[in-house]
Amino acid sequence: MTDRIKASTMHSFIVALWLLLCLAPACAQASAASAQGADLPKQKQVSGASGDFGSQLARESREAAGEERGESEELKKSAAVDFVARLTGMSLQHAYWLCMLLNFIIIAAAIAWLSRLHLTGFFHSRTVSIQTAIQQAQKASQDADRRLTEIHSRLAKLDSEIAVMQSAADGQAVAEEARIQAAAAEDMRKIAQSVRQEIAAATKAARRELKMYAADLAVALAQRQIRVDNGSDQSLVRSFAEQLGSEKNGTGKGGR
Repeated sequence: MTDRIKASTMHSFIVALWLLLCLAPACAQASAASAQGADLPKQKQVSGASGDFGSQLARESREAAGEERGESEELKKSAAVDFVARLTGMSLQHAYWLCMLLNFIIIAAAIAWLSRLHLTGFFHSRTVSIQTAIQQAQKASQDADRRLTEIHSRLAKLDSEIAVMQSAADGQAVAEEARIQAAAAEDMRKIAQSVRQEIAAATKAARRELKMYAADLAVALAQRQIRVDNGSDQSLVRSFAEQLGSEKNGTGKGGR
């Protein structure tokens, strides 16, 4: 809001200065016209004394002399230029150009003063904003460089990390293979031991059954061949049982 007020004030001052410069020639023309109006009674008196012929001759002489010139001639003959000419002792031409130079210097000084007064803050704020943008850009660039450096370092370490992971995986695979082989060997040993135990037990049972069958067969054959009473029969059975028990005990000790 303050910048807008300053800009509006500056614009109003420039417009007023421009209007003043535009109205200066009109004022000069008015002053010249008033001076000419003041000289008209004198001219009328002279013309009245010389008659109509003198007035006509004077009019023609003024037209011949180029008295009705443009705006520049009127400005040269203005009261301000005449005052400067009398003050400095210059001619009207030189005084006119001096006034133009002074006007230019005044306008340039006014513009410079206004620019310094109102544009200094604008340029300062603009400079601050540019510096802030530059600092932000530098910070963003530094951040990007830091991230890029981190990415490069990670990529450089990626090969070594992959090699470590591969080595760990190989070691784990070898250990797992050894564990599986050991477990398989242990299982095979247990199975073989179980099979051997089952075979031994089956062999013992078969031998025992075979002996019992042989004993029964021998008893049957003996009964057919000889007649034995009950006492002898019980004695034979008891002795056979004792013999079978002793053989069983001997076989058990050998198995152990």
